Amino acid sequence: MPVNVLILRTAGTNCDQETDFAFQLAGADTALVHVNALRAAPARMSEFQILVIPGGFSYGDDLGAGKVLANELLSSLREPLERFLDQGKLLIGICNGFQVLVKTGLLPGLERWRQQATLTFNDSHVFEDRWTYLAAPENVSVLVGDGERLYLPVAHAEGKFVAESEEVLRQIRDKGQIVYRYTDPEGKPAGYPWNPNGSVDDIAGICDPTGRILGLMPHPERHCLPVHDPRWPREGLKEEGEGLRIFRRAVQFVEEKLGAPAG
Repeated sequence: MPVNVLILRTAGTNCDQETDFAFQLAGADTALVHVNALRAAPARMSEFQILVIPGGFSYGDDLGAGKVLANELLSSLREPLERFLDQGKLLIGICNGFQVLVKTGLLPGLERWRQQATLTFNDSHVFEDRWTYLAAPENVSVLVGDGERLYLPVAHAEGKFVAESEEVLRQIRDKGQIVYRYTDPEGKPAGYPWNPNGSVDDIAGICDPTGRILGLMPHPERHCLPVHDPRWPREGLKEEGEGLRIFRRAVQFVEEKLGAPAG
């Protein structure tokens, strides 16, 4: 059987097609499923090994970025999500999906289902649409390699990661849950514009303590083909886009750990 990926969408989602394309490039079978359809048939979640909440502006972010969809998951899909995660499956949130996971309490997940952080308005007070440099510290994520560097675009108005307390931030650091930090082109810590939103500790992405729930603000699905990289006319085409490695690792993890060979 192939690796099956559920890409959850709702009103305002606008990166579902790119995410679908990325996972297909990585060798998975995909299904775009509206949240209303999943709420009507929550048992369908068991058919998948990977659940992705893609980027966009779910419900227009009218009550805060990702808040309405987070409330839907908490009120209607918490039990099937709990079963899904207890089976060791993968959950990924990108941009708006990251905001959703933080507001459900699934990330950072020190106390599952209790919100302990947020993603709030950028320090610049404007929508940031730019390419960013990322570096991965030593971390427990099954999808991110220690020390790797990526070049990915961001597109958000509420991307500033803030923990509820210094103690929560300390635990996230100590447990290896910071998966990516914004850097300058040389891989060193730097302020704006390299950190596009003012995130505490330059945090661009985190995982939960199990390493199987991943959230990040930059968009790996927008750098899956070599021609996606705006540097290619100067530096030449690479074999594949840098963001694709995250999707490949997700598929590989399922193949190796959950026994679902790619079709």
